[in-house]
Amino acid sequence: MPETSLPDNALTAILDSIDKANARISEQFPGDSPARQPVHTVYGGAHLFKADAAQKLGSHALRSLQEHAPDAATLAAALGIDPALADRIYLRVIDKLTQEPVEDFRIDFEDGFGNRPDHEEDGFAQLVANEVAAGLSNGSLPPSIGIRIKPLNDELKRRSLRTFDLFLTRLLERTRGVLPPNFVVTLPKVTSADQVAALAAACDAFEYWRELAAGTLRFELMVETTQAIVAPDGSAALPRFVAEGGGRIVAAHFGTYDYTAACSITAAHQHMLHPACDFAKRAMQVALAGTGIWLSDGATNVMPIGPRDVVHRAWRLHAEHIRHSLVNGFYQGWDLHPAQLPSRYAAVYAFFLEGLGAASERLKNFVQKAAQATLVGDVFDDAATGQGLLNYFLRAMNCGAIGEREATEMSGLTLEELRSRSFLKILSKRTRG
Repeated sequence: MPETSLPDNALTAILDSIDKANARISEQFPGDSPARQPVHTVYGGAHLFKADAAQKLGSHALRSLQEHAPDAATLAAALGIDPALADRIYLRVIDKLTQEPVEDFRIDFEDGFGNRPDHEEDGFAQLVANEVAAGLSNGSLPPSIGIRIKPLNDELKRRSLRTFDLFLTRLLERTRGVLPPNFVVTLPKVTSADQVAALAAACDAFEYWRELAAGTLRFELMVETTQAIVAPDGSAALPRFVAEGGGRIVAAHFGTYDYTAACSITAAHQHMLHPACDFAKRAMQVALAGTGIWLSDGATNVMPIGPRDVVHRAWRLHAEHIRHSLVNGFYQGWDLHPAQLPSRYAAVYAFFLEGLGAASERLKNFVQKAAQATLVGDVFDDAATGQGLLNYFLRAMNCGAIGEREATEMSGLTLEELRSRSFLKILSKRTRG
């Protein structure tokens, strides 16, 4: 290194302070989670939940597909998918609906359940816990599951935390202290960091009294209010929310309809493509970038129910909303009806398969050039683009659009390299080798 005008001890002190700062940042913002992010969250009222809910939803979805799109060409035409990909997508949708129809399920004690007498919600909190325990025992639960409690506002906070306690207490009694994999609690309509801190404190207390390991309980936030975007002092609200979560927050889900209502947008214009929603979601991305917290978009509220032409229109709208989310970096969304599952998976698979050939060529070329900028076709790639291409293959593989073998063959990377999630690490090892 060239000589500096700073004394060695001063330079060492500066470098030490930088190392400490970087360590704090790494601890606060650990980067992408190694877990597989679901492509959707399906939610349903707690009073309706049964241990075999995922399988029933899958059966309903398959019937809808067979009735309204009995072949690949019909589905492709309904959703506006490239006909050349139709057969490939159709077979994968059928397989998905058969093998794993639901990736994430949220048992709802809020909007989908409503305000009921206390004794009634008490009863359902325990009955649902019994069903989840049964599903865990017989292997019928989806890969991710959780509950959505009521908001922690002044009116509902006691009710919300009582349901939280009753459900978890009964569940752990029935499972001998074991939570389902990827279990999460959803906190809706957050308006202040104090509400986030309150749920974190409730998790601390529950873990202590039930003798769970610290940090076992995780939760996610629903961004449905303007106060969740901009705090009263004009600062970004979400970083404070994350800080008050004490490392427990794993995801932030955008609530399209509550948010647009909060912005005084009339019902006719409350939809996922409204500019107000895009603004809020850009703010979420910026505030949470690098934290490893998953982002999820909202739901399409036009249901694919009725005659074939009505179902097809609803499917196409759903697919357009999903594509908009994917293009803008939101890889998860909410589904409200089992007949939305065919369009969910078809739209996700189409998004990744359409660009697979070009992405494969660009990534292989870039890796072979060992981080030297290269021109492939009419697109100029740099290191940041290399990371983007790596993310593309990871997302495509994780959602099931391509298999592991396809991912390695088309990317030119090993499975270990893909799962490293770091393009710079891949290049560093290859150049050293």
